[in-house]
Amino acid sequence: MADRLPQGFRAAGVYSGVKRNPTSLDLSLVVSDRPAVAAGVYTQNIVCGAPVKFNRDRTPCESVRAVVINSGVANACTGEQGARDAERMASKVTEVCQLDENQVLVMSTGVIGEMLPMEKINAGIVAAASQLSDGEEALIAAARGMMTTDTRHKIRSREVDLGGPVRVCGMAKGAAMIGPNMATMLAVIMTDANLNKGDAQALLADAADESFNCISVDGHTSTSDTVLLLANGAAGGPVLAGDSLAKFQATLVEVCEDLAQSIPADGEGASHLITVEVHGCKTRKDAVKIAKNISDSPLVKTAVAGNDPNWGRIVSAAGYAGIAFDPTKVCLLVNGLLLYERGAPVGFDPKVVSDSMRAEHNTSIVLLLDEGTASARFWTTDLTTEYVRLNAEYHT
Repeated sequence: MADRLPQGFRAAGVYSGVKRNPTSLDLSLVVSDRPAVAAGVYTQNIVCGAPVKFNRDRTPCESVRAVVINSGVANACTGEQGARDAERMASKVTEVCQLDENQVLVMSTGVIGEMLPMEKINAGIVAAASQLSDGEEALIAAARGMMTTDTRHKIRSREVDLGGPVRVCGMAKGAAMIGPNMATMLAVIMTDANLNKGDAQALLADAADESFNCISVDGHTSTSDTVLLLANGAAGGPVLAGDSLAKFQATLVEVCEDLAQSIPADGEGASHLITVEVHGCKTRKDAVKIAKNISDSPLVKTAVAGNDPNWGRIVSAAGYAGIAFDPTKVCLLVNGLLLYERGAPVGFDPKVVSDSMRAEHNTSIVLLLDEGTASARFWTTDLTTEYVRLNAEYHT
């Protein structure tokens, strides 16, 4: 199914001049033709951008009509001027789209510590408003306008029958400065479902826990991390409840998981997307902590970069996660091949495992414990010399 905006939404992406490269879009606008319920989850970094503070004060709510996003400058660590600029961005959208006050949310991403060039931003908002459309090209342009070091735009969508078709469509950006401590990137998820604001906030928080909180590229939680959910009810029908709400929740999680995976899959300089699964823990919290520890280990990440089935690095990373378990009952598989069973290595052909890692972009790590029934899944990347180069040269 082609990615399409839900009913009642329009989008646009333009080049405003914030980025140096004129072929890169750098300002996006999403508008609903009616007030939408809005929910948000945000970075837990206490050093956060002005748009994060701005949106926190406005969500959850029932009256949002638009989201404006600029890339290239994060509007973070910019003091009172940054707060005023976030408000000015919202006011400009209010003006050109003829909306009411408090109906606009703001997102910014890019270099930290620089002031927004507001003349360019305002001109970009005017241009974007004139190009709003509900077509696929407009959706792609909006997704491109969010990108910083991303190599490709990220859009995922689903349609679910809830007595009539309901669409969920999300767009995201992210390739580095990704650490699993809330949203870990920017995303706008739109739906024409009819939700109340309490359910919208709870569903988004749950979906983030299952997806965006389970990705890591470098363990660095950004200042700007934001995920917004807009539900405008354009599909019709009553406010979702019961089985219909549960079906919608499952669809929302699928879209968020798809978007979440696309971020480390596009990780800066990465040659592998690594999926870490941990099973057999006492609690999900335990499983998450072990999976995160494995995912964040530079030695695990460099081993995968070198297509090296170094099971010792993986098992030891689990062992120092601070979670008690019986090491004599641990099993480990890489790409479905058993390397370690009940606390001891097994005979395997290293070349076969290495070749399987080299042949595929995706590498699977599955750790089996024997402490309970809880499990967790994390997505991360390998660590390459290209990642170091890109981030060493990011600002200069």
